[in-house]
Amino acid sequence: MFIDHVFVDVRGGNGGTGCASFRHEKYVPRGGPNGGDGGDGGDVIFQASRNLTTLIDFRFRPIIQAKEGAHGKGSLKNGEDGEDVTVQVPMGTLVKNSQTLELLCDLDEDGMSFIVAKGGKGGRGNTHFHTSTHQAPREFEYGAEGESLRLLLELQVVAHVGLVGFPNAGKSTLLNKVSNAKSKVADYPFTTLSPILGVLKLDAVNDLVIADMPGLIEGAHRNVGLGHEFLRHLTRTRFLLFVIDMSGVAIPSPQDAFSILIQELGHHDPSLLKRPRAVVANKMDLIGAEENLKVFCNQYPQEELIPLCALKGEGIKDLILELAKVKLSTKTSP
Repeated sequence: MFIDHVFVDVRGGNGGTGCASFRHEKYVPRGGPNGGDGGDGGDVIFQASRNLTTLIDFRFRPIIQAKEGAHGKGSLKNGEDGEDVTVQVPMGTLVKNSQTLELLCDLDEDGMSFIVAKGGKGGRGNTHFHTSTHQAPREFEYGAEGESLRLLLELQVVAHVGLVGFPNAGKSTLLNKVSNAKSKVADYPFTTLSPILGVLKLDAVNDLVIADMPGLIEGAHRNVGLGHEFLRHLTRTRFLLFVIDMSGVAIPSPQDAFSILIQELGHHDPSLLKRPRAVVANKMDLIGAEENLKVFCNQYPQEELIPLCALKGEGIKDLILELAKVKLSTKTSP
């Protein structure tokens, strides 16, 4: 199950209490205070991992609590610090305060970590209160409480390439052909209900992450259809690959479909229209596709077109060569 937003409570460990004790040794009648300090509470840490693609684990772990610091003891023995809790989250996770919606951290790089709840500091033992005029202090400090807050986690898919198109345009079939993905393919719309990631191996060292987004329809920027559940995942994609059904069987027409897609992306986030992009003219094996392609080229002469048939695998090699250029143009991997 793909879960891309979830609420979670995080609590840093409380600090341990300082100790109030005195030396009691033979031949040391005035041993003085020897209470140790309490240990610091553990932190709750989120760490981004490219091996995770969903926040579903948090559905079964709504509360994350770090360990408390141990209490101080006599003979100047300080309590041990509480153990930190490190939790892995998918790369691309936004960590927000659930009440103010303030963005606390954007974990957009693999291995990146952030302390979301700091543990409380341990209390001081009575040795810290010893002075020349206060020889037998009984004062000590309780440990401070750890930070406690409710977080909203939102996942935005991180990928080199995002596939954009109407339902049944052939995005899932295309993703399965060029990558290791096993996206569901069927003859009805909205077979893809959540982003599917696939990896295209370019060579022994380089790979390309491709995201198949749920089908887009007119009015998506107003949350029609899958709406924002679809559009917000395009934010991190570096290259947009529009998949257009050139057969002419689908409604709207290929040129109208592309126009609607451009409008919807622009309404949601104008910066998306400035991203590098190309258009895949899919289903070129069907009758009428060649004529529709000519009409499309006349209407959009500035667009880079890649004709192919994803179902039969025709033109896939040409597409992979174009996608390889995307990898070369990016400085870092997602």
